[in-house]
Amino acid sequence: MYEGKFPHKRYKHTLQFLNKHVNKSESLLDLGVENPFTEIMNQNGYKVENTSGLDLDLNTSEIENSNADVVTAFEIFEHLLSPFTVLKSIKADKLVASVPLKLWFASAYRSKTDMRDRHFHEFEDWQFDWLLEKSGWKIIDRQKWTNPSKKIGFRPILRWFTNRYYIVYAERISNP
Repeated sequence: MYEGKFPHKRYKHTLQFLNKHVNKSESLLDLGVENPFTEIMNQNGYKVENTSGLDLDLNTSEIENSNADVVTAFEIFEHLLSPFTVLKSIKADKLVASVPLKLWFASAYRSKTDMRDRHFHEFEDWQFDWLLEKSGWKIIDRQKWTNPSKKIGFRPILRWFTNRYYIVYAERISNP
């Protein structure tokens, strides 16, 4: 079990959602390199393999060659130019994915120091739903949550009331 506090509210919500929909006997392919949430999943009994850091817009071979039962993608699709291609390349029949939602009062995230740490997409929930539907997935469950900060100002106040993250559990309805 993960000891101590979760470093991020989203980790707590993500783990609860994952526990609700994924059996710990199922193998997971987590899109993206190993990260702090990978450790949390491992500590909670999940068998997790991560992709190596290849540019998934250009090379989906790790996804196509995976025999995982479930694919997870936590805050990955917003970084891709073509999440449709990645979603179509998944062989597993189950997907748990989360994305940051577009905020009307803030521009899309763009790191000034790390070229890979930028959001090409920030979705509205209906856009992400449509992307999943068009790529052969049926959403079984979904959840949203806010991401308040302890800063002072108009935008930090809005973050207390405006959903920032969207997570879905989906099952494949058509083969790629």
